Amino acid sequence: TFGKVFKALCPRKYGKMAVAVKIIPADADAGETAMEIEMLKECASDNIVRYHASFPYKNELWIVMEYCAGSSLCDIIEARARCLSELQIAAVMSEALAGLSYLPARGKIHRDIKAANLLLTDRGRVKLADFGVAAQLSATFAKRGTVIGTPFWMAPEVISSPSGPGAEAGYHTKADMWSLGITAIELAEMYPPLFELSSLSRAIYLIPTSPPPTLQRPASFSPTLSAFISRCLQKEPSIRARAASHA
Repeated sequence: TFGKVFKALCPRKYGKMAVAVKIIPADADAGETAMEIEMLKECASDNIVRYHASFPYKNELWIVMEYCAGSSLCDIIEARARCLSELQIAAVMSEALAGLSYLPARGKIHRDIKAANLLLTDRGRVKLADFGVAAQLSATFAKRGTVIGTPFWMAPEVISSPSGPGAEAGYHTKADMWSLGITAIELAEMYPPLFELSSLSRAIYLIPTSPPPTLQRPASFSPTLSAFISRCLQKEPSIRARAASHA
């Protein structure tokens, strides 16, 4: 959102390893950038993009991160102009769940799971990326009350949550599982549910008030995929699937 990403080569410290360098103007949102850096520093998972270093250069901030040669799954779908096969979706979900199961035990929520934030390495690993809107949960405040994320992928409780910390209502790590279910539909159909609506405010109204979305052509897919999506897209978070139960 705030900068550009370049492929670079680190000839010394990393043994000529290719890396991604995110270059952000100094006048960009420093708070969001600092949050992303701190989140990535604390994560050490094979399914989360690794942080290497960051430093200021002139009027920019350079963030050195793991390079994922396959780009994002959103880019792959758009470049191929076709959806993923069910076998490919299953592989993506397995890898994404491994990354998501790492976060709750550390009190973290990603808050923006979608195909554009799932990156593919040259070895076929899927990694969670873009932690700019991620959140850390404190021991005394187990839920968040801030509406952040990408609307079409947002869980109902995220949209209807009152703003500000300390609110009785709110949401927790299972909001990511709703977003993952929407992402499964996106990978199968190229777009998330409600994407065809011209009014974003209309979509934001329908997500918490309408029944959970399903595949448009469920007969084209196995009952297993439909069941997985259904378990992710439970409007009541208490009965929604946990990442650890599927990883």
